[in-house]
Amino acid sequence: MSFSKQLQKTFEKEYSAEKSPDYNYKKIFQEKMQAFRKDKDAIIKLEHPSNIARARNLGFKAKQGVIIVRVRVRKGSGGHKRPVAGRRAKRMGVNKLTRKIGIQTIAEQRAAKKYTNCEALNSYWVGEDGQNSYFEVILVDKSHPSVLADKDLKWIAEKQHDNRALRGLTSSAKKGRGLSKKGIGAERVRPSSRAKGRKAK
Repeated sequence: MSFSKQLQKTFEKEYSAEKSPDYNYKKIFQEKMQAFRKDKDAIIKLEHPSNIARARNLGFKAKQGVIIVRVRVRKGSGGHKRPVAGRRAKRMGVNKLTRKIGIQTIAEQRAAKKYTNCEALNSYWVGEDGQNSYFEVILVDKSHPSVLADKDLKWIAEKQHDNRALRGLTSSAKKGRGLSKKGIGAERVRPSSRAKGRKAK
């Protein structure tokens, strides 16, 4: 088994709080979340990814022009104001409301808005507590010479990939738009999730 696969399995044990005679994975994960909560800023630039195996699978390279940031996103359906005008409880429109896009996509968009010279390549989940979820977003500087010379990353500098996180072109955003669906019912997801009477999902 390769080192990358061994490392990935170790993180899977940590995330699932697996019981082991050698390591207390649950305690390790709890301490990590406590450290995340101490950070005041919601978006923090990191020196290196916390899960290097996952980051490399998603296209991360340890080179100039490629950075990684950790983004904190509040869990839940977001804030919904209770209507001022009177109406019966059924029509209040407060309960059972969900976000229109996934919180991982929200994390990618917030990172892209802060680092405007970069494009969001991909992202992955690194943890959550009772209030927040944490994602690490891989950002690529589309004008950096080392990126433009890289055969695996230079495609992101092309014009059609501008603002890809905000336009719903990342992997998690496409999943939320229903474009990753296959099989029976997939004919409804195109040209968009709003097509065919909004029956895509």
